[in-house]
Amino acid sequence: MTTVSADEAVLDNAVWESLIGPHAHLAQVHGLAARYPSEVAGFHALADSADPQAWRDLTELTGPDADVAVAGDVPAEHPGWEVVDRIPGVQLIDVSLRSSSLAEAVRLTGADVPEILDLIERTRPGPFRTRTIELGTYLGLRRGGALIAMAGERLHPTGWTEISAVCTDPAFRGQGLATALVRAVAAGIRERGETPFLHTAAANRTAIRLYESIGFQLRRPTSFARYRTIAAG
Repeated sequence: MTTVSADEAVLDNAVWESLIGPHAHLAQVHGLAARYPSEVAGFHALADSADPQAWRDLTELTGPDADVAVAGDVPAEHPGWEVVDRIPGVQLIDVSLRSSSLAEAVRLTGADVPEILDLIERTRPGPFRTRTIELGTYLGLRRGGALIAMAGERLHPTGWTEISAVCTDPAFRGQGLATALVRAVAAGIRERGETPFLHTAAANRTAIRLYESIGFQLRRPTSFARYRTIAAG
């Protein structure tokens, strides 16, 4: 049984904490707002989503006619911005996951990105961009030379690493490959003295049941929202 000892408070604003922490080398920051380069990830973040100055800083960071993705508990109304879409989600943390290495897993690199994007397009686990691989370690499984399953690391608030991009080619599902990859990615996270966590859509009950069955525990509801600037006048 794993005892969660890292500061859980950083998970309440995981994108911001990643951008001012372990992912600071990737961050574009303006005052109380930050974002990843668009080729890395679409996430934007605010130091405090209830602070109007943070939204003004976001406007200056993005420029006019912006369309941004913000994760977490963000108020629906704030000056200069409107909600385009909001997807309810959940955040889960590792409390008893059995991590283990996977000998046949290979570490994916920039050279694998075309294959990764093809697998992502066919399986739809969530967005993946041309430089997303720079966020952390991504492991893959191959059959006949073709990439057929993968999982990796995304957000990285201090003391925690998010497991993301978990997917398997439909022709190879039902073999436990995704679970094996999650355990292998978790093993690498634990070796650094960090704790795995993850996000999924609240409506994806199948994924939630799977993650709970292998040792994750629901921590809190959250959301994934798109906002756009409101035209002046």
